[in-house]
Amino acid sequence: MLIFVDEDKKQFHLTNGKISYLFYVMRNGHLGSLYFGKAIDIHSDFSQILNDHTPTTYTSYYFGDRSLSLETLRQEYPVYGTSDYREPALSIRQLNGSHISNFIYKYYSITKGKPLLQSLPATYTENEEDAETIQIVLEDSTLNAELILSYTIFKNLSVITRSAYICNQSVEPFYLERFMSASIDFPDKEFTMIQLSGTWARERHIKERTLEQGTQSISSIRGASSHQHNPFIALKRKETTETQGEVYSFNFIYSSNFLANIEVDQYDTTRVLMGIHPYRFTWKLSENEHFQSPEVVMVYSENGLNGMSQTYHDLYRNHLIRGKWKNADRPILINNWEATYFNFNEETLLNLAKDAKELGIELFVLDDGWFGKRNNASTSLGDWYPNYAKFPNGFKNFAQKINELGLKFGLWFEPEMVSANSNLFKYHSDWIISTPNRPVTLGRNQFVLDFSKKEVIEEIYHKMASIIRETNLEYIKWDMNRNITEAYSNSLNSDQQDEFFHRYILGVYDLFERLITEFPNVLFESCAGGGGRFDPGLLYYAPQAWASDNTDPIERIKIQYGTSLPYPISSIGSHISASPNHQTQRYTPLSTRANVALFGTFGYELNLTVLSEAEKLEIKNQILFYKEHQSLIRNGDFYRLINPFKGNEAAWMIVSKDKSESIIGWYKILATPNPPKFPKLKLVGLDPNRNYLISGQNQTFFGNELMYNGIPLSPEFNGPNKKTAKRSGDFQSEIIYLVSI
Repeated sequence: MLIFVDEDKKQFHLTNGKISYLFYVMRNGHLGSLYFGKAIDIHSDFSQILNDHTPTTYTSYYFGDRSLSLETLRQEYPVYGTSDYREPALSIRQLNGSHISNFIYKYYSITKGKPLLQSLPATYTENEEDAETIQIVLEDSTLNAELILSYTIFKNLSVITRSAYICNQSVEPFYLERFMSASIDFPDKEFTMIQLSGTWARERHIKERTLEQGTQSISSIRGASSHQHNPFIALKRKETTETQGEVYSFNFIYSSNFLANIEVDQYDTTRVLMGIHPYRFTWKLSENEHFQSPEVVMVYSENGLNGMSQTYHDLYRNHLIRGKWKNADRPILINNWEATYFNFNEETLLNLAKDAKELGIELFVLDDGWFGKRNNASTSLGDWYPNYAKFPNGFKNFAQKINELGLKFGLWFEPEMVSANSNLFKYHSDWIISTPNRPVTLGRNQFVLDFSKKEVIEEIYHKMASIIRETNLEYIKWDMNRNITEAYSNSLNSDQQDEFFHRYILGVYDLFERLITEFPNVLFESCAGGGGRFDPGLLYYAPQAWASDNTDPIERIKIQYGTSLPYPISSIGSHISASPNHQTQRYTPLSTRANVALFGTFGYELNLTVLSEAEKLEIKNQILFYKEHQSLIRNGDFYRLINPFKGNEAAWMIVSKDKSESIIGWYKILATPNPPKFPKLKLVGLDPNRNYLISGQNQTFFGNELMYNGIPLSPEFNGPNKKTAKRSGDFQSEIIYLVSI
């Protein structure tokens, strides 16, 4: 049993021995927050921690009860306007113009496992014993509407998931104008807020700020979760580190407009809201129509940020990612983009593929430029048939040649886009997103297709499915290179235009679902100009995401470090590219490029045919090393050791679940003159009583030595030690593998 209910006092306690989440029914019938954090004992009565507060003379109170003010109480799903002046979770506009609602507790139900969310990605259970779900049913008798708040607790994880569902049971329609997926009030403000922000080529950088009275938020209204802000926030205590201290975090399983809002009121109460962004969101509900919100994942950790991350990683690997590739080794790939860009033909690609096979690569991915008349970025998106000038013998023939080399075959698509210079646009110009009598903004020389239209999805589905069947396709890179402008659909009524953004992303999810259902063996990788839609919503369909178009390993250290806060290493698309790098023009050693990409899906994106024999031998060894350790990299516990945002070094490590082996990555950005003589790196997560052998060396250390004293790093060049130094210059790196003996 994971959910306990005090029927008399109407108190609800979700606990699994790791965490507790408590709420109750207040005197006015609304839900009140009690506690979220480390597991506490199961008592019959939690009245001693009720958050009653005597209102001041100038505080509004609730319908004649002078001791009940929603302004001063902690709530589970607050509304604005009936004595609470803080940001609400819910706002409904009725036909008379009123925005006041009053949802009163009606009853609850508990089920084993976790129900699926209709048409939406969400966490799941394969075994109903892995979780329990409680649904709280509330009713507004004036609106004649029913609101259901769902809470799921997992048996072995410090996770609560939340979502909301509403149904109009009246003959009169109303309009949802704000419908957050989760809200929680904390009793204090002593937190540092963490967010993942940036832009194209430097996504998910870690930003921190101290909470103060007022509102702090991150959001996107771009039609995608965005490069600028990831739908993730965390609140950590001031003393919290990577390995110790409390963290409360929130991740939104959604790929479109979102809002994560934190408000600190005049009493230092902190309210966290997360859900669909209310700007340009209004949803009309007529009689018997309903709306389901996306899901929020709430994680508590008492073991610092690493503890938080490991919980997310385990949850997403086991209860979000689905299908064949959930637990399978991902193929090591070569992507031709930075090797050729648009300038290729069949012979060029086959030469690249032959070299790739000889080096041990398993998958050949043909990127942009294979379709229509696509020789540059201004044409042919939407014309998903072969570019016969480049493939005169047809696409099936080329794919067979790739397979005959012993390689899997993959393709790049941008299904949501269309070029003005394309047959699709010529015959269906009304399928693009545009506003009547207004100019249409171009982005990357392309328009966005209206995925709220069923006929658009149907057309793209048939084109993609035909290519998959014809070529025995085993991998798809699904790109989205621009955000939505002039948001409007000519298929929606005027009073439903603010439903557009949500309907669009439901269309994207629908196409994904249809393709993975028919082609379960295809490995999907999501992409949006790099990391512009790296969110848990898409991980439900594509088990990996291209982390960034920036393949510079030094920049990638920060990008991958930040990404690892909520997302598993096995989901981070990471490639070795050319030097100088195409995004930064920085020269870096091939070893460092590999040592960063190793902590991800691992692949190559450079012209193998121009490499020296020494470089090819190095790549062969890199591939052998990754293949030997990819199970550890995919399934182990990830620890961040040194923060690259705070200094000249970075480090992280992965430890197997049974603590029998570990792989460590250490990086130094710029060389140090006359460096420390005996550099060491303190490890974490090992068994203190096991003896570990450093691979390739004749040295063994007990786990407690490695964690408390540190593992010795190779000596750095200091002048006199030229013959014995193992590393020198800028952009150094080391990979260390430990195995217990």
